[in-house]
Amino acid sequence: MKAFLLILVGAMFLVFSHLAGASYADDTTITITGNTPGVKPFNSKLTLDVSDTTVLKSIQFSIDSKPPSVIPPLSGTYSNEYLVSRGYEQPPPATTVIVPIYGLYAGYANTVRLTYLFVDGSSKQDQTTITTVAFDDEGCGYNNPTKLQPRTTSTSLSYDYIFDRSACGDYSPVILDSDGALRWVSTLPTVSALFASSTFFDGAVYVTQGSQLFRIDLDETVTMLADYSSLGVINLHHNIDVGKTGLLIEPDTTSYFESEVLEVDSTDGTVLKTFNMASIISAAMIAGGDDPSQFVYPTPTDWFHENGAAYNRADDSLIVSSRENFLICLDYNSTDIKWILGDTTKKWYEFPSLSKFALTVAAGSLAPIGQHAPSITFDQGVMVFDNGEMSLFQVPPGLDRTYASPRKYTIDLTANVATEVWNYPQNESILSPFCGSVYEDAPFNYLIDYAFVNGTLPNVPTYAQLLGLDAAGETIFYYQYPTTGCLTAYNSIPLHLESTKFPAVGPQALNLSTRGLVSSGDNVLIGGFIISGTDSKTVVLRALGPSLSDFGVPGVLGDPVLNLYNSSGTLIATNDNWQSDPHNADIQKNGLAPANLLESATFQTLAPGAYTVIVTGANSAQGIALVELYDLSPQSNSKLANISTRGFVGTLDDVLISGFTIGDVGSATVVVRALGPSLTSYGVSGVLSDPTLTIYDSTGTVIASNDNWLDNVNWIDVQQNGLSPPNEQESALVLHLPAGAYTAIERGANGGTGIGLVEVYTLD
Repeated sequence: MKAFLLILVGAMFLVFSHLAGASYADDTTITITGNTPGVKPFNSKLTLDVSDTTVLKSIQFSIDSKPPSVIPPLSGTYSNEYLVSRGYEQPPPATTVIVPIYGLYAGYANTVRLTYLFVDGSSKQDQTTITTVAFDDEGCGYNNPTKLQPRTTSTSLSYDYIFDRSACGDYSPVILDSDGALRWVSTLPTVSALFASSTFFDGAVYVTQGSQLFRIDLDETVTMLADYSSLGVINLHHNIDVGKTGLLIEPDTTSYFESEVLEVDSTDGTVLKTFNMASIISAAMIAGGDDPSQFVYPTPTDWFHENGAAYNRADDSLIVSSRENFLICLDYNSTDIKWILGDTTKKWYEFPSLSKFALTVAAGSLAPIGQHAPSITFDQGVMVFDNGEMSLFQVPPGLDRTYASPRKYTIDLTANVATEVWNYPQNESILSPFCGSVYEDAPFNYLIDYAFVNGTLPNVPTYAQLLGLDAAGETIFYYQYPTTGCLTAYNSIPLHLESTKFPAVGPQALNLSTRGLVSSGDNVLIGGFIISGTDSKTVVLRALGPSLSDFGVPGVLGDPVLNLYNSSGTLIATNDNWQSDPHNADIQKNGLAPANLLESATFQTLAPGAYTVIVTGANSAQGIALVELYDLSPQSNSKLANISTRGFVGTLDDVLISGFTIGDVGSATVVVRALGPSLTSYGVSGVLSDPTLTIYDSTGTVIASNDNWLDNVNWIDVQQNGLSPPNEQESALVLHLPAGAYTAIERGANGGTGIGLVEVYTLD
């Protein structure tokens, strides 16, 4: 079946050459006329002379990886509109275009390749060499890490770049690649040794200094977004994390020390919401009959030590890490406590008002102690880096394990149980008592940051270590750096710079592709989608048949016909052969022209609402077909909130196979459903009586499966989002997926057949 999945993925992203005769690529002259080094050697600006800038659609650059690297080239694509908006291109008759280059190797002759894409879909390439000067890393070790295990040419990993939240040198934070090479550093000088918090979001770096929040674009542009001193903020510490609608920052104020979280707008720093842990916990303790003055203390007492937060879109909650005490989960809107996970030998558990929220830790599992960096995994698990260090202020201080380990938990709120489902203790050999992190990129691919190895041992050198694990649990790289305290790498996140786009496309489901049997009556292929928001959305819909035989698919539909209906059932577009579509030129220039002239496609700009696309065979022909939906306007104020396909589910290769794509940048939370029995409520006959659902990643690896939706530990999240399947025999999964391509397959349990429906919902 894996080979069959690759057929689907290949079919989803076919790009065909199209325009015959002269093109804009032929008629436009582009010459590289100059190169201006950046503030740091990792950046440069190329100057181009373009004979006609009006025909440019985008410019992509890529930097060849330094041999013997196996990582993909670092690459960025700028839309023409973006270059104009940033002042890198002036209106005609000006012909000069500036292309910012980032991610260069320092002290190296970098091969930079350029791809110019034009509005007619044509393109052409160019290349140049940018030779950079060496970079002084001020003794932080980034230039020459100790490679406990180097990356080799035979290994693969879901991520190839690392954002290192650091405070070493006068240039933190930094970006590394998984070969261990330094690829970018901050141009905002470090003003103190305090751990200025930082993150990578929306194609840029966000950094704090004192009470101020800055955005540093990869082109080295520095913008101060906000100063929170008027709110009593003295310093912003630890992490910046992604929240519900903005960024989560962690202030120390004149009243509260390391016990407050602010969600702020990422564009201007406006405060959107405040989570005051002192007030939240005090209110819960008073309501439960306890005295909060015995646990909650005013500044400067470090009673809580908040060091990270994670927003969970599936249940609209915020998980906050208190190094001194526990992980605590809050309802996002009400800020009421939902659950607490931590060491029950610590002081917090002595208060009934707090212990009543405690999750039971399953047999064989360990609760986190002194943890850092909470995050949500792809399957809605909770991940933390467990330092194993007891409380430093609260008494009793709890257990002290003397070793650090990343840990991943499933949370069963029906049974009120937390079960440890993954860890990596390294034979309990790594003492890293403070800072550190673990994050999952693609499913089961991890980045572990041991920030302060040997941290409490006297007269012993201390190190930061970065370790990459693949889905098989194999160590892909293991690098070590000298450190003082947690300065060198206090927190590190996986990063994708192999295909960055400007403007950035946020987390959302972009495309749907479903393969199934087209027959007669109810046994046709029916796609549905909902556009939410305020703007119209531009899409291309395709129905493929003959070209599938190129991928080894037997019994293809020889001549597919596509019909598009609005929510009232009115036919608004129809197409048999794609070249007859009035906007076939737009289909071509977006690289979506079907390979066979008998296949169908239509280019449409649609208002928000519900739509249905039906694929049939010309002259009642039957066979296997593929229906596809492509979002061409991901930057609009609208999203594909729901995309679904109904078709006949047979056996072997004749199952219902749906592919969907998650964004270009961030993760998105989706609910995927496989329905069957409930379709009878809509007059559908011959339904699949017991559907099963399996999700695969782009490599064909199974990452999740479900038969009956109530059997999944996260069924309550499906229910709370109003997406419970009507029948208990139907399937549903809620997943927090990083950007990439995925496949959902609906089968019948025990070989059953019938009409089924696969749906993908993007949660707001």
